[in-house]
Amino acid sequence: MNRPSWDEYFMEITRLVSKRSTCLRRKVGAVIVKEKRILTTGYNGAPRGLAHCIEIGCLREREGIPSGEKQELCRGLHAEQNAIVQAALYGISIEGGILYCTTQPCIICAKMIINAGISKIIYQEEYPDPLARRLLQEGKVEEIKYE
Repeated sequence: MNRPSWDEYFMEITRLVSKRSTCLRRKVGAVIVKEKRILTTGYNGAPRGLAHCIEIGCLREREGIPSGEKQELCRGLHAEQNAIVQAALYGISIEGGILYCTTQPCIICAKMIINAGISKIIYQEEYPDPLARRLLQEGKVEEIKYE
């Protein structure tokens, strides 16, 4: 029997979480872990109680907004944002935690990750946002591309 490493285990869970996404363009999942324990999860979608893009269509598609630009023009929150908000909602400290994510964080998520005190990000897919990478470096958040 071949037992998965911790990174394999948490990335597999992150991919499963992404399947709950309601985004029409990109399905993203995030899991925040501390001391090998899952603290919160998140996927991209509209705020609770609001209509999702799978129900009413994609604003970014209608407006022709390219990936990696104008992230604020979207109904949905990113998976990382939802995982951080979930921690705040339930009073869970994520300081020093590791964020596993199917996609590398954008600039908005990077700023939240730095302020939340997350120490490391392990992601699968790259995202076209060089400023996010620079800020994460400056904020001393370790980034690892999962292979």
